[in-house]
Amino acid sequence: MPATTFDPIASPTVEVGPTREPQFVHEDQVTEATGRLDGFRGRHGRGPNLLVILMDDVGWGDFGCYGGGVAVGAPTPNIDRLARRGLLMTSCYSEPSCTPSRASLLTGRLPMRHGLHRPPMYGEPGGLQGEITMAELLSDAGYVTQAVGKWHLGENVESQPQHVGFDDFYGFLSVSDMYSEWRDPYFFPEVVYSEARTEWVQNMEFNRSFVHATRDGDVEPVEEVTIPVLSRLDDMWCEYTESFVRRMAGGDQPWFCYLGTRGAHFDNYPLEKFLGSSPAKHPYKDTIIELDSIVGRLVDVLEETGQADSTLIFLSSDNGPHMENWPDAAFTPFRCAKGSTWEGGVRVPGIMVWPDMVEADRASDGLFSFTDLLPTMLSLAGAPERIPTDRFIDGIDQTSFLLSAEGLSNRKYVYYWLLRKLSALRAGEYKFMLASTSDDDTDVAGPGGFTGITQDYTYPRLFNLYLDPKEQHSYLTRKLAYNEAFIDGIRAHLMSYRDHPPKHIV
Repeated sequence: MPATTFDPIASPTVEVGPTREPQFVHEDQVTEATGRLDGFRGRHGRGPNLLVILMDDVGWGDFGCYGGGVAVGAPTPNIDRLARRGLLMTSCYSEPSCTPSRASLLTGRLPMRHGLHRPPMYGEPGGLQGEITMAELLSDAGYVTQAVGKWHLGENVESQPQHVGFDDFYGFLSVSDMYSEWRDPYFFPEVVYSEARTEWVQNMEFNRSFVHATRDGDVEPVEEVTIPVLSRLDDMWCEYTESFVRRMAGGDQPWFCYLGTRGAHFDNYPLEKFLGSSPAKHPYKDTIIELDSIVGRLVDVLEETGQADSTLIFLSSDNGPHMENWPDAAFTPFRCAKGSTWEGGVRVPGIMVWPDMVEADRASDGLFSFTDLLPTMLSLAGAPERIPTDRFIDGIDQTSFLLSAEGLSNRKYVYYWLLRKLSALRAGEYKFMLASTSDDDTDVAGPGGFTGITQDYTYPRLFNLYLDPKEQHSYLTRKLAYNEAFIDGIRAHLMSYRDHPPKHIV
């Protein structure tokens, strides 16, 4: 499909398999990308190392390379420098909240398929068990697999990292606020100063420590996560990742490292040396400074060990900002926030860097979904045949998008699911919306997060995200020609569940 005739709405997609999302195929770009990849494998004799850095609740606009940084009181020179070395994606999409996003990234499947529609809390049952993860598939392809930091994909044994494909795990199984909210007297005096309520929380069935585990083993507590420990976690997790990268240098096996930071999920308690380090002099902004430092440290260790040129880095955030805890919250220029399918809830930063392979200093608004990581990483690893065929994979192989100098996205549609409700569909610059969360300030304190009213529209709304990124002006009456294109996309997507029924785990 020549780029000169391509249109992201009008051009047809290609069927790539009965259990795969249809996609665009740009033949000339596939040829270019294949040549680059073959050249890399010829020089190195293996696929690239893969480093995924997934931050928590960091907004699209927090980093300087996305318009934030200095302008919002938290310079991010290391992240900005990293972005200039590769591809900066302006339409990278997560799910509306943490656990669904992480599961989609690791499985290549939407929440309606993997069944994790929301985060499990305080030892609640259910998780990733029964799914096939990117770590498992890469391990089968000869990769060493390492998970560090936040997991939050189920505390049950079957869902823990060491049982779903990771050789080693060093981190916590849940989410930052579960370790702090019942300990902080400023935010929770009614718990902290009540012996009965403190005991009530302590008796809940959840793991209060960050832990270590090796493949097929049991988790072993490292240290109980008190508030002082919470402030040290990202620094310790970075050290553990640095040690892993150094250990892998000069080895025969490629590696996959998945690092989920604690920051910048509320409540933020930055490492002591970063307190007051931001121009904003605020814990959230200080945490962004700390996270930027961590990115710089990881890039440095890759360079020191001679692995920078053989490592693909993907840097992102698991969802939009959680604005209900403002000002301990992120920045997005879009409408609403975490927990919603407005752009502010699901459009996240997305940076891809692989020196001499991903073109430097490039930006693209091509559509990219977290589900695309699995098929793309397996293709880069030289193992596309390992993409599961016994279940539906929503992810699209974006290798040519990444490795072609002017690569176009291979994805036609982004599907927005709000829990178990199909909320919207995006193609090109247009978003067709069927339902949403209300962000009226009488419904939501913030606005954003998980509160608000789910509202179905009598008639769909159509937003032009280039002219109206705040999604305030429905355009459908004057753009009825688009109606069928989106309805066809919705129909085909919903029909895929006929042969592949949805799951409901959490």
